[in-house]
Amino acid sequence: MNPEQSIATDARRSEPQHRPGAVWRFTRHALEMIVAMVAGMIVLEPVWSFVLPDLPEVVTAHVLVMATNMSLGMALWMRIRRHGWAGIAGMSAAMYLPFLVLLPFYWTGVLSAMALMTAGHVLMLPAMLAAMLRRRHEYGC
Repeated sequence: MNPEQSIATDARRSEPQHRPGAVWRFTRHALEMIVAMVAGMIVLEPVWSFVLPDLPEVVTAHVLVMATNMSLGMALWMRIRRHGWAGIAGMSAAMYLPFLVLLPFYWTGVLSAMALMTAGHVLMLPAMLAAMLRRRHEYGC
């Protein structure tokens, strides 16, 4: 292969792929992450309920444990799907970030426990999307 062909080949590899397949891979990963989050909560919540039966009464600890449950579910699935540790760390951070932003509002009485829980979960989705867009090359986008 001559140098001009090599440069052209390298340029094609670095170009973003705007094919329906790339969009599907991105969307599938998002859906897989949501399923993994729910699975993490369902599987690990009974463990925490047994070990710390009063956990729901301590709202700060409860939301952070819930974020941990979701992160563990996602991390396991991402490792099974052969994602790197940097991507796993980014997706895990997306689980904690909304709560870390919202907790001061709860502590000062601006948000109720229910509002904290609801807003934290809702904000996880755009945080997760941002983490995925940051590493979109992993999905062929």
